[in-house]
Amino acid sequence: MSALPEGGDFGSPLDQAREEVLCCGGEDGKYELEGCLSTNEVKSRAVVKYSAAPPPTSYALLQEKTDLKLPPANWLRENPQLGSAGTTVLGSSSKSKPFSSFGMAYDFIDSIGDDVDVVSDSENIKKLLKIPYSKSHVSMAVHRVGRTLLLDELDIQELFMRSSQTGDWTWLKEFYQRLIDQKWQRKKKSKEHWYQKAILSKFLYYSINGDGAAEPVPDHLNEGEEEGAAEEFSPSWPATFTSAPSDSEESAAHKEENVSLGRKFALDQMTPVSKEQNLPTLFNEGENSQGLRNDFVRNIMWTFEDIHMLVGSNMPIFGGGRYPAVSLRLRDNNKPINILTGIDYWLDNLMCNVPELVMCFHVNGIVQKYEMIKTEDIPDLENSTFSTRVVKDIAQNILSFLKSNCTKEGHTYWLFKASGSDIVKLYDLTTLCEEAEEEKCQNPFTLPVAVLLYKVASNMMLKARQNRKHYGTVRTLLLNCVKLLDQERHPQIIASAHYMLSELFQLDEPPEGDGEGSLRVGLEDSYSDEEEEDDDEEEDDDEEEDDDEEEEELPEDSDESSSDPPDDSKAVAVIRSVGELSVPEKYKSTHQIRPSYAFPVSQDKEERCRHVLSYVLKGLKAVDGSIKKESDLPAADPNTPIPLKYEDGSGSVETGIALLLERGPFQDNQKHPTRSGMIPGTWQHRMKQQLFLKASKAYYVLSDAATNLLKYGRALRYIKLALQCHDACCSVSSVLHQRVLQFHSQCLSLCGDIQLMLAQNASNRAAYLEEYSYQTREDQELLHSLHRESSCQAFNMATDLATDPEYQLIVSSKCYEAAYDLLISELGKDHGAEQLGPVLKRLGNIRNEMGVYYMNQAAAMQTDKEVKTSVSVAEQEMWKKSFACFEKGMRDFEAIADSTNAALLLCNTGRLMRICAQAHCAVSADQSRGEFSPEEALYYNKAIDYYLRAMKCLANRGSHPAVWDSVNWELSTTYFTLATLLQDYAPLSRKAQEQIEREVTEAMMKSLKYCDLQTESARQPLYQYRAATIHHRLASMYHSCFRNQVGDEHLRKQHRSLAELHYSKAVRLFLSLSDAPCELLRTLLERVAFSEFTMAGQSSNGAKLKTLTAALEIMTETRHAFQLIHKELQEGQVELLASEQSPGGGADGPASSGLNLPEVMKLVGVFEPSFSFLLHQLVKVMTAMKRKPSSKDEGLLKTYKNVYSKLLRADKTAPVQSRVELYTQLLAQLTPPSAAGGDDARASS
Repeated sequence: MSALPEGGDFGSPLDQAREEVLCCGGEDGKYELEGCLSTNEVKSRAVVKYSAAPPPTSYALLQEKTDLKLPPANWLRENPQLGSAGTTVLGSSSKSKPFSSFGMAYDFIDSIGDDVDVVSDSENIKKLLKIPYSKSHVSMAVHRVGRTLLLDELDIQELFMRSSQTGDWTWLKEFYQRLIDQKWQRKKKSKEHWYQKAILSKFLYYSINGDGAAEPVPDHLNEGEEEGAAEEFSPSWPATFTSAPSDSEESAAHKEENVSLGRKFALDQMTPVSKEQNLPTLFNEGENSQGLRNDFVRNIMWTFEDIHMLVGSNMPIFGGGRYPAVSLRLRDNNKPINILTGIDYWLDNLMCNVPELVMCFHVNGIVQKYEMIKTEDIPDLENSTFSTRVVKDIAQNILSFLKSNCTKEGHTYWLFKASGSDIVKLYDLTTLCEEAEEEKCQNPFTLPVAVLLYKVASNMMLKARQNRKHYGTVRTLLLNCVKLLDQERHPQIIASAHYMLSELFQLDEPPEGDGEGSLRVGLEDSYSDEEEEDDDEEEDDDEEEDDDEEEEELPEDSDESSSDPPDDSKAVAVIRSVGELSVPEKYKSTHQIRPSYAFPVSQDKEERCRHVLSYVLKGLKAVDGSIKKESDLPAADPNTPIPLKYEDGSGSVETGIALLLERGPFQDNQKHPTRSGMIPGTWQHRMKQQLFLKASKAYYVLSDAATNLLKYGRALRYIKLALQCHDACCSVSSVLHQRVLQFHSQCLSLCGDIQLMLAQNASNRAAYLEEYSYQTREDQELLHSLHRESSCQAFNMATDLATDPEYQLIVSSKCYEAAYDLLISELGKDHGAEQLGPVLKRLGNIRNEMGVYYMNQAAAMQTDKEVKTSVSVAEQEMWKKSFACFEKGMRDFEAIADSTNAALLLCNTGRLMRICAQAHCAVSADQSRGEFSPEEALYYNKAIDYYLRAMKCLANRGSHPAVWDSVNWELSTTYFTLATLLQDYAPLSRKAQEQIEREVTEAMMKSLKYCDLQTESARQPLYQYRAATIHHRLASMYHSCFRNQVGDEHLRKQHRSLAELHYSKAVRLFLSLSDAPCELLRTLLERVAFSEFTMAGQSSNGAKLKTLTAALEIMTETRHAFQLIHKELQEGQVELLASEQSPGGGADGPASSGLNLPEVMKLVGVFEPSFSFLLHQLVKVMTAMKRKPSSKDEGLLKTYKNVYSKLLRADKTAPVQSRVELYTQLLAQLTPPSAAGGDDARASS
């Protein structure tokens, strides 16, 4: 053995700690180890993502003169240290498999489309970077997924060998022969080639053999057998990609697909899955063994400058020397290391982060010596000098070229350079295949590409839940995936892809402003200025081969080196000279162009839902097409109404809910086929459930949006479709998830809302019917798919457009009750608490609506009676129904502590009691109103009790001012009505006058108590009018008592003082109102009459004069009332003239001003004699006074006489307006100047 170079004994064991820096032990272990190697010119960083190799061990240092032609005892035995090199004579440089990049992409799906620029075998990367230095041919398939390029060797020889056997890809063979190599034929590799492979393999096995001894084995493997073994491990193309599968194969494929595809989105949830469960395998093991599996010993995330590559490598790594890892190389001592070999060695060590290279030199298979070379020194080796910066430029230029031209996802691109040629061409094989009119399955890459697109999209959906900017990318990936696949061959992927497409459109909430902006951008990371190269290359068969050896592997009649191809029109892009790749940033400006991944965002909910339904329908068609048993069910016409009566069908909703709730827990033995022939547990079964549920949600959102637009007919149609989808979902489901039940509860609640709105808007029934009857073709097709699984009749009663408002209210109530039953059931009670409150509120509301409906029906019956009779049975039935509804509604609101709505229902119950009281009013034989009956009193008192309960429920006005004010008004009104009826129709036959007066006073004062005169509100003038009326009525009552009381002088004085008090309060309140002049005038006249009656009992002239003077002062206050009356009469006259002048005007008189003219005439008839009597008595008393009158008294007497004279001469037949004007003038003469000014100001106000 020759002496070792400086650096120590290569055979000594390495320190264990140093070994762990590069690798962690354990086969199939997953970990991340990183390291950096950099020179002054380039930067390299390698992170081991996965390794199946054990920790590197020391290599065996072979003795000098060891004969490598003799095989060691362990030769060709599987060894984890060598990885796949342990099973083939090809050693560490076995050819890459045609789908090797897809195997890596499947395993590291998180990185695809976003973080990584290139995924490929390390041998392909090396071959690409050697293009400017090598004359050998390059043939690679390129696929784009997002911003990631997948590179695989495209072995033309193997492909055309297959074409000659199967007839596939004949179009490509013809194209190749016509434009590239007209005399193509396959050439076998030389014996020298297999000899070099064999001694390399034996050298590696010697290096892992502990004692290093050459232990020969029986020489039964001759050169021909070695060559055959090598052929056995060359790439092969999966037959299943291009030939139609048989039924058994198809069912097997379906079984394989069933693994987890349908589970990804079960019940609208996406959960991360492990690598092994991340979507179905979709290929059988035979196909996996042909390249769809990640068979590399290690997967490395290699960053070369700014290019991020996921690389697969099988290079054996040993421990030893001053570093934790070295690579072993075997070289013929008679051949110098050329530049191609140097680049090979350097790139291998960079990718695997190996700092040193150990070179073993041999002559004719006899070991001569070892030499150690540092990785950073490889570019400077003699005869192998190259610039690392140029290699970096080559990488960046190739990546830029590919990314700017390989723009279509799902397309297979072919990067080709003929042997000896300087021209590199890029072809779009997918487009060429379409032009050749061959099926898309003729492309063997179609299925792997489609599955990868699907997997990347599925993985991005997990990210998209937190970041919607991925949506555009996901949509593009899925659409390209569907475009590639044949629905008959791969219905599961197509159905799942369409389901995921429907998931992209958010139905739960409208898109926000910020969200829209992020959705409209495509990928979040547009290509930077330093994007990286990524192309697949065919691996050189031996790193040591020189240019002649590489050319030897190519077709022998190839002549591209001497002439350019005759036609470049078919190429997508061309590099005219490989020398351009060495020019820095030659293709820098072009690779920034990228396809747009804009996601269609719409503010319109209906448009988003229509997108969802479109994808759901396509998914259902894919599922239906895969079910063997074709249903002959006719498509139901949803426009044909199903006649249902409430009496006959009222329980259908309850029946449907009961059937839902009776579904027990899932049982594995439930394998009975569904109506369409699906077997529970299959992917079709799971997918249909998800698609039906998604369609149901889309229709629910459409219905909700239509409800907000007041399009209730359209809303009912959509909620009917939503419930039909849900019915079909339940028909194929063997177990009900709690969230499904909650959603069903929401659908029923919305249906109840719509039926309630229809009942309340009966006037637009024709428009609603037109909306309800309309149907799109998409809806019809979806219904046809639903009817394959269910009759969809379970909720027809709930979604029927009826013409009877009572029926619609009942249906609405039944929907809410069904929703409530679902939420309190054993299946829904754990997760339905947040929905229980809104449903109970809806229940309380609909019961209130039904109670009001029945109450109004009873009131209408009462009003329609021509002859007042006893209460009918129909009225009593309405009362009972109304009262029962109010009672149930109150319980519903009390259950959720909704005191406000509970108070409203108590208030409505009080109103019902008042209607009952009105129905019990006594009628005499001549149809006149009789005495106030005990039944009336009973119901009025019940009404008061309910109003008081409502006040107690609200506690104070601050809880809800509007409701409080309403209840307060109703309570005051009830007390006032009770007191008025007691006063006007006193039950003297049952009660004493004094008792009635006490009850009237008590009720009036309670009514007055609830008259809120302080709070400014719309009801304040009404409260003032009512308070004034109460005081007026009380004053009139005390006035009457005072007139009729005989004997008890103390009681008479008390009545007199109370009458004065209430008259003064009534006048003050009426004066504050501008729209009650008649009431003010009547009150003042009664007060004057009260004074006149008082004067009649006086004997002295002095007392009479005092009383008459006070009465005249009261009379002068009527001037304000006459001013208001005169003003209204004038306004009425103006309106009358305007109506006469306008076309079609009528002569209705001034009554249109709102003034009660007969009442005015009646009051004028009372005023004039009373005024005349006062003036006459004053003149008479003042004239009869014995004391000498003062000048003031004489002036007053003269004024009284003058006014009295004018009043007597007044024309009694004059129009009322003239008479009112005269009274105003006469009263003005009697009014003191200060008082007159006040009256004028008050009148103008």
